[in-house]
Amino acid sequence: MSPEIRSGPIVHISASHSESLQGRLCEASPAGVRSITPAALEDNLESVFDGESESDAEPSVPAGIVLELERPKRVRTALERLFEAWPNPPTIVAPPTGGETLAAAALRGGADEYAPLDGDGDPVQRIVDAIRTFGRAVNAGETAGEPTSATAANGAGPAVGVSAAPVESQPSTESTGEYHRILANELPDEAFVIAADGTYLEAKIRPDAADLYTTTADELPGKNLTEVFPDDRAAELQACVDRTLRTGDVQSIEYEARTTDGCRRYEGRVVPIDEPIDGRNAVVWLARDITERMQRERELRSRRDELETLNRISAVVGRVIDTLVEAPSREAIEREVCDQLVESELYCGAWITERTGEGTLAFRTGAGDVDAYLDRATELEEGHACLVQQAVETGRIQTETNIPTSDSIPEPLRAAARADGVRSAIVAPISHNDSVYGVLTVLAGREDAFGESERSGFGLLGETIGFTIMAVKNRQLLFSDTVVELEFRIDGGDTFSFDLTERYDCTVSLEWAGTTTDGRTVQYVTIDGLDGETVLEEAEAHPSIENCRLIHDGGENCSIEIRLTKSGVQTLANHGATFREVTVEDGVGTCLIEVSQDANVREIAKALTVIYENTELAARREIDRPVRTAAQRRDRIFDQLTDRQLTTLRLAYYSGFFEWPRESTGEEIAEAMDVSPPTMHQHLRKGMKAVLEEFFEASGGPQPS
Repeated sequence: MSPEIRSGPIVHISASHSESLQGRLCEASPAGVRSITPAALEDNLESVFDGESESDAEPSVPAGIVLELERPKRVRTALERLFEAWPNPPTIVAPPTGGETLAAAALRGGADEYAPLDGDGDPVQRIVDAIRTFGRAVNAGETAGEPTSATAANGAGPAVGVSAAPVESQPSTESTGEYHRILANELPDEAFVIAADGTYLEAKIRPDAADLYTTTADELPGKNLTEVFPDDRAAELQACVDRTLRTGDVQSIEYEARTTDGCRRYEGRVVPIDEPIDGRNAVVWLARDITERMQRERELRSRRDELETLNRISAVVGRVIDTLVEAPSREAIEREVCDQLVESELYCGAWITERTGEGTLAFRTGAGDVDAYLDRATELEEGHACLVQQAVETGRIQTETNIPTSDSIPEPLRAAARADGVRSAIVAPISHNDSVYGVLTVLAGREDAFGESERSGFGLLGETIGFTIMAVKNRQLLFSDTVVELEFRIDGGDTFSFDLTERYDCTVSLEWAGTTTDGRTVQYVTIDGLDGETVLEEAEAHPSIENCRLIHDGGENCSIEIRLTKSGVQTLANHGATFREVTVEDGVGTCLIEVSQDANVREIAKALTVIYENTELAARREIDRPVRTAAQRRDRIFDQLTDRQLTTLRLAYYSGFFEWPRESTGEEIAEAMDVSPPTMHQHLRKGMKAVLEEFFEASGGPQPS
């Protein structure tokens, strides 16, 4: 019976003196392990086994040789030196990290096995199994007095019939299969041995991939590349084979192949075989299916491109918003928005349309080289114009993709889109609170334009433009010397104030109206001729009131704070109007407001009609405002304060009473004034009320925020 393993130790050659692999080999094999460096190969290798042999005349032969090297050239050199000293011990190349070049170097050098330590499975067990397998084969050949296949081929060397040294006889088909088997461990998908003329000599296909092929692995040998692939693809692959044999270097190529699962993508590694096979030069072709990897890469590229685009969009929207703060007028706001969007090169056209008092849409300004599309869009009542109208009516973003081919777009507009390179459009309402001032239309030549994130950005931009337009209107009104006063008469409004005055003999006057942080409208109202308890009961039962709080009850009059579901006051405030007076008596309301000279009176009237159906513009007057300097305003405040009130305010201010936390208490200020704390607080509140009245009520009427 032949021994399972030779009696000599395992020689472990490592440049790093790896104790990890040496220890694991000792545990897995009964043979001892001797570790040497590549430099020791220059010495007399037989000295490695001094004291191991029973006779000096017959030195021991290693049970196996393991090369833990990771440089192809060093592997080839080491194998040549080892085979000079020992003709046929089992030889395994086990690099820390595998690679096709290393695998080819190992096999060209004549190694029996290639077992990278980072490969699948247990590499140590593969090494031990190889030593047993190839050691048994060598022993059996020696026992029978016959040379091994390697000896027959070269007189020395490994069992694999591929050697770095020239040989006269050719390796057998069995040797080729062994070469193919070992090299395929590095790319364990599909492996083929292909002759120089493109003929398959051997084929190995994974069992789980066999169903993809119309030709089985057994049928491939003998066929040519031209019989397996289309002519142009076969020529491309043949050129790679030619290049590999001509240069002697490993080549890489990506190509497509039709399978039962459709067209799939493969990566080929083509390794030259040094010696002819049956008189024919050949290569080992390792094919890896990279279809899923390519799909993942495409998805990653798509997501990366989308993220980059979104970042650019966010940057553009951010720059536009920054410029809005400094815009001096509505025209400047709209022009800057359109120019910056087009200059970003993300969009090919942008324009702004406003809603007129008659309910129509009017072009204001635009940018971009999309004249044909814009001309058609303004002419047609359907198609894109419908998108604009929908945005105005719903107050929501509208989009259209694939405009050149969309059946919902009229053909003239589709033709204009093709001429201008337009593919997608977005229409964003320009609004603030519930008021829509117009729409921003933006065109893009990108197929994937206006996704969810991009729509969110344009929604924010539309709201910001609307807010800025309102702020500009208020600023113009605040600093204008001449304003327009509008007086509206409202007959029978369907709100709490109108219903209350129709049921009771009372008058309702608005003191102030504003919006809370959550967007709800709050009004402070005075009712003359009715007690607070009755007002609270009526408010609780009225559907337009969300909440009502009694502030003051004087019996015949009261003051309340109410929150409304809808408010004409807030609607007008959203259009830049300042309220001078709002009263309701006997079911009829009078609303006196101020607007800037360039305000759209029809638009304001229409907005009020949405809340109160029977609304009539009773008067329109231009009013010159008196110019009051800061000194005049200060003198006016001083005239309204008593000496005690002014002294209290000064002491409270300079002593830090208004700081947080307070630097002085009310008791300390009262002591400084030599009065009681309640008296001090009375003077303080009256003084502060006089100052605040100058800002909030000096010009008369409520001031919505």
